[in-house]
Amino acid sequence: MTVHHLNQLLLACSLVLLVAVAAVRISSRSGLPSLLVYLGIGIAMGQDGIGGIQFDNAELTQVIGYAALVVILAEGGLGTKWKEIKPALPAASSLALAGVAVSVGVTATAAHYLIDLEWRQALIVGAVVSSTDAAAVFSVLRKVPLPPRVTGTLEAESGFNDAPVVILVVEFSTAGPIEHWYSLLGVIAMELAIGAAIGLAVGFLGAYGLRHVALPASGLYPIAVMAIAVTAYAAGALAHGSGFLAVYLAAMVLGNQKLPHWPATRGFADGLGWIAQIGMFVLLGLLVTPHDLADDIWPALAIGLVLTMVARPLSVVIALLPFRRPWQEQALMSWAGLRGAVPIILATIPMVYDVEESRRIFNIVFILVVVYTLVQGPTLPWLARQLHLDTSATEAADLGIESAPLERLRGHLLSVSIPEGSKMHGVEINELRLPAGAAVTLVVRDGKSFVPLPTTVLRRGDELLVVATDPVRDQAERRLRAVGQGGKLADWLGTGGNGTS
Repeated sequence: MTVHHLNQLLLACSLVLLVAVAAVRISSRSGLPSLLVYLGIGIAMGQDGIGGIQFDNAELTQVIGYAALVVILAEGGLGTKWKEIKPALPAASSLALAGVAVSVGVTATAAHYLIDLEWRQALIVGAVVSSTDAAAVFSVLRKVPLPPRVTGTLEAESGFNDAPVVILVVEFSTAGPIEHWYSLLGVIAMELAIGAAIGLAVGFLGAYGLRHVALPASGLYPIAVMAIAVTAYAAGALAHGSGFLAVYLAAMVLGNQKLPHWPATRGFADGLGWIAQIGMFVLLGLLVTPHDLADDIWPALAIGLVLTMVARPLSVVIALLPFRRPWQEQALMSWAGLRGAVPIILATIPMVYDVEESRRIFNIVFILVVVYTLVQGPTLPWLARQLHLDTSATEAADLGIESAPLERLRGHLLSVSIPEGSKMHGVEINELRLPAGAAVTLVVRDGKSFVPLPTTVLRRGDELLVVATDPVRDQAERRLRAVGQGGKLADWLGTGGNGTS
């Protein structure tokens, strides 16, 4: 490749990213899921569009899709709050395992009898569409204020269920029948166990290193965090475990360890996540051939209807049976089984293995994802309100807290942002009751900074600088978050003041 060709490639990539970033604004205003906008960009650039680009490399698409999924899972794990996900872990694990099994069985049966697919192809379709998409779930749920138990369950499920589904799709796509179904269960259990162990180990070791080694520049912390998450994926995959589960768990551990310069790290990861989604969706749009989709529209709609109205609700009911969840939560989780780019990426696996009718499988999955994303995503906030699960009127906003280590002074500088909806509004400095060794040293309000008095009343939009010694750093942050959630009476309301929970 010459320098001229490289310049042309860089120009084309930058133009695509600029158009895609502008599309984010369009999709947010119109309510149209961004997934469809990016797919539309790829289709417009493809052989049936104005770009006329000929692209049919399923293997390259799968590799890039896997890389993008690693970044998306890492970003999702970094934003997952342990306090929300901890009570939901058993239910999420049940949905990711038992729920997937039920969904695969029901959807595969429908694909076999409704559209006459052979059992092998039907099982591939059932497995491909049984995984909820992490990117879709993370982006939608963080705009819909739901009870923490519901949000935690859905986010954990989307992070967990990619791993068993990838294993199933690969096993169904490889040559030769599966003689003993229990051997497949053993493979899945082993890979999940290896991936979980490696992900947790890498996450805790990485967090320990970042908290005890001061890097020379704050911009290195986001890079280091993402590098640790990707390392977890690579280590898990090389150990014949689930790399996807490893990267999600490692990122979740890192995201709950109060690392230095955390808001900057979250912003960096969020930006990488957007780039990964844009590149992945545009590439998938390039891979599809629109004029070949017409014959598969009705089969895709039929399978999608069974998946949405039968398989997903049945899997939720069966998987959550031991947990006695209210029917409103089960109804919402049934409708919130969002599909996105992940099923389309998984649909490239049978193409790489030259499975018979693999192109038809890809087309069916593509149509299904596009249609039902358009139906489910925009209607989820409305359904949450109808089921009285929208908590926007009652839930207090969390504080934005950034920590920078003061290594030589054996302390930490906490930058605290008070958002709209925080119950810290109206609280006096002395009513924060920070532990000994922590103090508010500066308040920035309306662009002006001043040293506060003990009687200074805090307001929404204020930014605080809090200096805390090393032993009380975590206790001070817990107290600040408690006041932000419960106000000055956080201790008496049981919201964890003074480091208690």
